[in-house]
Amino acid sequence: MKERIMAVDKSFNEAMFISKVNNIFIKILDSLRDRDMSIVKHYLSDEMYEKFNNLVQEYIKDKKIRLFDEMNIKETYIKDVEITYDKINIEVILTSRYMDYFVDEDGNYISGINDHRIEKYHRMLFTKRRDAKELGSARRCVNCGATLDINHTGLCPYCKNTTDMSEYDYIVTKMEKIVWKKDLFYF
Repeated sequence: MKERIMAVDKSFNEAMFISKVNNIFIKILDSLRDRDMSIVKHYLSDEMYEKFNNLVQEYIKDKKIRLFDEMNIKETYIKDVEITYDKINIEVILTSRYMDYFVDEDGNYISGINDHRIEKYHRMLFTKRRDAKELGSARRCVNCGATLDINHTGLCPYCKNTTDMSEYDYIVTKMEKIVWKKDLFYF
């Protein structure tokens, strides 16, 4: 699979890609906890940003905070690759362990599992345009030219413009929890 990707994306490095996937996954959960998806907006398709932001707005409306404690990534691997005339789609399966529960705004427990870690499986789809620009050019704000830390937020600290990473790199276009039964995935 790696060879198929590298044939159309010369900058692809599997180890770096898996590391990026793990970091983005953790940042998504951190953003849900912090009830602020702007931190990861540049890593998400518009559809995924809207999905997660709606969740955050629901948490705020219900005055609850979702916590993910003792989180770790157990395994991440590339399951499938689809290359079209204009996109590279990489399907990833990620296995993680963490406590997942809700507290109210005063820190009082509401629901969920807060006494032991549970194993969860996620299917994530990362998409990159075949005509993507070199990532190095994303390190400067297209609006004002300031230096950016795209690994942090993609948000320019001066003019507040968000870098659209879909023009440069792989972004999350789908993320869903998987139920694992008898070696079959159910989405």
